[in-house]
Amino acid sequence: MIKPALTIWCNGRFADAATRLLVEGARRHRLVWSTVPTANILEEGRPDPAFEAADIALGQPNAAQCASSTKLRWMEVTTAGYTRYDRPEFFDALRARGCVFTNASDVFAEPCAQHALSMMLAFGRQLLPAHRDQLADRSWHFTERRRDSRLLNGETVLMLGFGAIGRRLAALLAPFGMKLFAVRRRLHSERGVHIIPEEKVSSALAAADHIVNILPENDGTRNYVNARRLGWCKPGAKFYNIGRGTTVDQDALAEQLRAGRLGAAYLDVTDPEPLPPSHPLWTTPNCYITPHTAGGRIDQDDALVRHFLQNLAAFESGGDMTDRVV
Repeated sequence: MIKPALTIWCNGRFADAATRLLVEGARRHRLVWSTVPTANILEEGRPDPAFEAADIALGQPNAAQCASSTKLRWMEVTTAGYTRYDRPEFFDALRARGCVFTNASDVFAEPCAQHALSMMLAFGRQLLPAHRDQLADRSWHFTERRRDSRLLNGETVLMLGFGAIGRRLAALLAPFGMKLFAVRRRLHSERGVHIIPEEKVSSALAAADHIVNILPENDGTRNYVNARRLGWCKPGAKFYNIGRGTTVDQDALAEQLRAGRLGAAYLDVTDPEPLPPSHPLWTTPNCYITPHTAGGRIDQDDALVRHFLQNLAAFESGGDMTDRVV
């Protein structure tokens, strides 16, 4: 039996090739474009009258409209994070009427994991100080750079949060023979990674050479990396944030860097974003910043559309959907 066509509402803006891919892949259904598309996948969409007809939503739909809709059966957000939707009452409203919620973690896990690994290697191999030398006096710091170079082999990594990005990073780090720990609420085992409960985070921080923050933003994670937890860190440890800027007390982080207790910090996310040019983090010693680009990939739009179409096929057939949250 051929199932009836569904109305797919979308407020995303995709490159031309990805748009054609979406139109072709969803041709059996009615594809409705929002009259108020979002220019950035990190921005929430504004209320849209066309949304009321939607069986399926793709993009960054308005949270209030999603919660109140009686027709919506599935929504997929075009991001790994979903802070604006991450409320018990929102998910309760979806569950009450059997509405599915998926995100796009699978699209961004690989670039985020590679980004974190890149900075670990850059720190270890002294690429950043060498580049600074090149931009400054071009002195030949042969002895210092060789002396300060390190191997990742055998070092300890603690991941704060462990989902799709953490699993991919663990796989990338496996060839180095590192000791991998992760703290998260669900304590079921993961291959090659020691999952630890919250009450053991202090001892894990004290042993970690690298601390990778992958925490999402919610009521329980804001300022999770605070002065107290930073004080537990191993002297000289390196801190990486590819989660959300609001999960870190940035003043406390800067103080640890200025005092030399932390070896370095790499921040792909900050609070606020964009980070104002006058913000002290820009000039904090051994603090390296990228402008929320860890998830970037040249084929992002194609990957997002393919992720959605794969889930659309599963939704139609009743199969397992990728990155299902609810």
